[in-house]
Amino acid sequence: MSLSIGFVGLPNVGKSTLFNAITRQTVLAANYPFATIEPNVGIVNLPDERLDKLAEIFGSQKILPATVSFVDIAGIVKGASEGEGLGNQFLANIRESSAIAQVVRVFEDSDVMHVDGKIDPASDMETINTELILADMQTLERAIPRVEKEVKGKKTDKEVLDAMQAAQTVLERGDTIFSSIDSDKLDMDNLQELNLLTAKPFIYVFNSDDAVLSDEAKQQELRDMVAPARAVFLDAQFESELVELSEEEAQEMLEMAGREESGMDQLARVGFETLGLQTYLTAGPKEARAWTIRVGDTAPEAAGVIHTDFQRGFIRAEVVSFEDLVAAGSMAEAKAQGKVRLEGKDYLMQDGDVVEFRFNV
Repeated sequence: MSLSIGFVGLPNVGKSTLFNAITRQTVLAANYPFATIEPNVGIVNLPDERLDKLAEIFGSQKILPATVSFVDIAGIVKGASEGEGLGNQFLANIRESSAIAQVVRVFEDSDVMHVDGKIDPASDMETINTELILADMQTLERAIPRVEKEVKGKKTDKEVLDAMQAAQTVLERGDTIFSSIDSDKLDMDNLQELNLLTAKPFIYVFNSDDAVLSDEAKQQELRDMVAPARAVFLDAQFESELVELSEEEAQEMLEMAGREESGMDQLARVGFETLGLQTYLTAGPKEARAWTIRVGDTAPEAAGVIHTDFQRGFIRAEVVSFEDLVAAGSMAEAKAQGKVRLEGKDYLMQDGDVVEFRFNV
């Protein structure tokens, strides 16, 4: 599944440092605007302890987790929607992403200049959102006159025009489409073709220092500010140091810092959920593997992720929940206990289903 999350933010908020950490790659991280010129793409493994257990049960030689793609997009500045900085190019890069992770600086560091000269998360978020909103307004201003003509000529349903005008109202009052889907009952199906930037799911990544990471009240204040979007709190510099260590050393460093999981793992998990994805599992002597599907996918659609022939020739799926399989200790014992089910074409897949597909082409 080619779904990706694009990092956006003002210059010098820690996007490239974070990207280096999340991909274990090295991209230019410099203390000046536009250090990132081309978007950098990184594929990140989604942590999944279930695969280790499956590999143990089936004697699998390899473990293949699900992945999340992240794109590092250069810093946006005021006027990006009008082409300021390298705005047009970056807005196009954002448009290609499935979701937006807005990196917001809440750390204090006199050695790293802030593009506006002060640390103000609310102002930074407003700058980014304003540029994305302005870009979407331009898209709608071009589309609405065309659709009005098509509605008059009975070539397009009036519902399409109504959806666009409702979206325009949201943007004109300074809100993003994503934050207003429920409150304004927006018809997203009829807005899909416009690929509006602010209609994409948002995640807010607060690049924090110890003062913020240890202050639950401050974190809640920031969460409330961005709801209904999800918020992740991490220290990009800490994360970049963490990935240089062995697994044991990294775990020790996390424990010393009083953290249960790395910010990277948290971000990958939240990103996966924000994209509306889930995983099902397959296992055998060769590999234990997590496959990525959308929430609500049927068994044949899930089979098609492995190979289109599996979907075309789908007969049924042999399914056991991960918990039932582990409790039984083996697939044979799970079958003996009646925990393995045969499911047909209408079965909606559940996260953690362990599956073997039967098909005939």
